[in-house]
Amino acid sequence: MKIDIIISADYIRKDIIENKVVVVIDMLRATSVITTALMNGCKKVIPTLTIEEALKLKASIGEKECILGGERKALKIDGFDLSNSPLEYTKEVVEGKTIIITTTNGTRTLTSCLEAKRIFVACMLNVSAIAEKLLSLNEDVVIVNAGTNGQFSMDDFICSGYMINLLCEKDNHDLSDIAKTAKYIYENNTNLIDYIKEARHYNILKSLNLLKDLEY
Repeated sequence: MKIDIIISADYIRKDIIENKVVVVIDMLRATSVITTALMNGCKKVIPTLTIEEALKLKASIGEKECILGGERKALKIDGFDLSNSPLEYTKEVVEGKTIIITTTNGTRTLTSCLEAKRIFVACMLNVSAIAEKLLSLNEDVVIVNAGTNGQFSMDDFICSGYMINLLCEKDNHDLSDIAKTAKYIYENNTNLIDYIKEARHYNILKSLNLLKDLEY
C-alpha cells in the first residue's frame, strides 16, 4: 500500500487523488462532528461548500428532515441549528435526521475530493476503525489534511501520523517522505494534547472557550 499526505486543502490536485482512496482529516472539528453525528444515528451527513448551498439543500429536502450545522471563523452561522461543536450532535438531536454541514476548512476539503475513488473521514475518535478499513481494502491511500485557511495544521498532521503508525503496526507500506515525517512526529509526540497545544487552530478554539470540544 502506498501512503501519501496532502498538507492542506490548497494543495489538492486532481492527478493526486483521482481514483484513489482518500481519507480527509479535519479533527478540530469537522470530521469529529461528522463522526459523532453518524455514531449517534443521523441518517446521513451532506457537506456543502457554501452557506447558500446548505440553505437551498435544506429547502429541497424538507425543513423537518434536516439539521443545519457548521461554522464560519469557528462560530455558529446565523440561522443554523447547530455550530461545529461535536458535543451538540447528540443522539437526541440528530437521530434519524439528515445533517447538512458547511465549515471553513473541513467541508471545503471534502467537496474538493470528489474525483477520489472513495472518501473516508477520520479524526481521533474513529482513526483505528479507519485504519482497519484501509488494511482490508489494501489500496493506495492519500490522506488529505484540511489544514487551517489553506495552511498546514499540526493537529491534522499528527492525527495522520497516528493513523499511519497504526497501519504500519500490521504491515510494511510504501510511505512518501511526508507520510514518514507524520509517523515520526507521532512516534515522538504520543501525548497528542501536549503536542497540539502549540497548534494555531487549537489556540483559536481555546480563546473562544471551546476547551470541552478540545477535550472531547
